[in-house]
Amino acid sequence: MTNAYKRKKQPELVRKTLMEQALRIALEQGLHAVTVQAVADAAGVTKGGFLHHFASKQDLLDAIFHGLVGDLEARIDSLMASDGEAYGSFTRAYVEAVMEDGWEGDSPVKGGLSSLMIGDARMRALWADWYNRRQERHRDTDGAEELCLLRLAADGIWLARLSKVDLPDKAALRERLLQATRPLQEVG
Repeated sequence: MTNAYKRKKQPELVRKTLMEQALRIALEQGLHAVTVQAVADAAGVTKGGFLHHFASKQDLLDAIFHGLVGDLEARIDSLMASDGEAYGSFTRAYVEAVMEDGWEGDSPVKGGLSSLMIGDARMRALWADWYNRRQERHRDTDGAEELCLLRLAADGIWLARLSKVDLPDKAALRERLLQATRPLQEVG
């Protein structure tokens, strides 16, 4: 057995492990099962060790949420940067990010965001704030009602996949949503 007093301290690793274990518990058992003691036990630290990194369960959930949203935002920004057409670029990036492989219901990012939002009114408010700020930021290129509908359709697909609903061909759905983000070409 390793003596805790002689072990090299790795606070970032412990913090990351606490967040990963809390997310795993939320995905497997629901947000109600995420308790300070359950997360501490799963991460192999004491309750005091947990409280050294996070003052409360809510602080832990906030950190997880902001990390997951940050990952999503970084992916959307990356996709937008490579899009050569301004109109609908945010919507295309959002659809792509939501429907990418690796974003299935068991994905830590997508599943984690969903679990946190569904299970916690405060997290839903944080999500709404982030989403509304993004919409406002891209109002000039993505303010059309049709584009809003496409983003909401992507959200529906996200929830359906998380719920393991049988969907028609995912690639075809994705392509139809992406095509709908482009303005109609004039026939000459």
